[in-house]
Amino acid sequence: MKTVLKTAIFLILISIALPASGYPVIFKEQFYRLFHVHLVQYPDDTMENIYWLEKALKADFANPLYALAKIENEIQWEKYRYLFTMHINIKLIEQHLFLGNRFNKRNAYFYNAPWKDQNLESLEVAEACYRTALYYWDEAVSWAKKANERRFRWIDIPRIQFWQDEAFRIEKGTLNYGRTIKRELDLLQKVRERFEAMDYHY
Repeated sequence: MKTVLKTAIFLILISIALPASGYPVIFKEQFYRLFHVHLVQYPDDTMENIYWLEKALKADFANPLYALAKIENEIQWEKYRYLFTMHINIKLIEQHLFLGNRFNKRNAYFYNAPWKDQNLESLEVAEACYRTALYYWDEAVSWAKKANERRFRWIDIPRIQFWQDEAFRIEKGTLNYGRTIKRELDLLQKVRERFEAMDYHY
């Protein structure tokens, strides 16, 4: 009995000590699964998500057997690829907006004058985030147009209905991050001008 117990303890200790086997992350779908949103999202969390999403954009698609939806034919596969790429671009827009909002100043209060330079630097970072988001918006619109071509109109792909809804909303104009981003850039410019006009004397 003692020998069996010793052997069991030894095996447990060995299993704990040995590294767990993993698998390489090389396909879009795998990188996309690493994307996650926290209840409270800090800049580091956002940067991590941007990293995984950009890796997903550059990676190849997995075999249709491992797609995030059930793919039964070539036309579904083509639409799936367009929708997936559009959706990744939308998520990149959202993450850049999150990050930009962390650095954006909504107002230039007079008592912030001593930190004028730091505030202007923060606005530069926010602007860079918004302009990057604008680039991804143009990409998302382009992929949505491909996914909304007439030949795909009656092609339904279960489990990614939300992506199809996103493409439809982009086409109809009810999902328009371009308008949102331009509004943020206009506000940012007004705040920047107020900071630049500040003269700290007190």
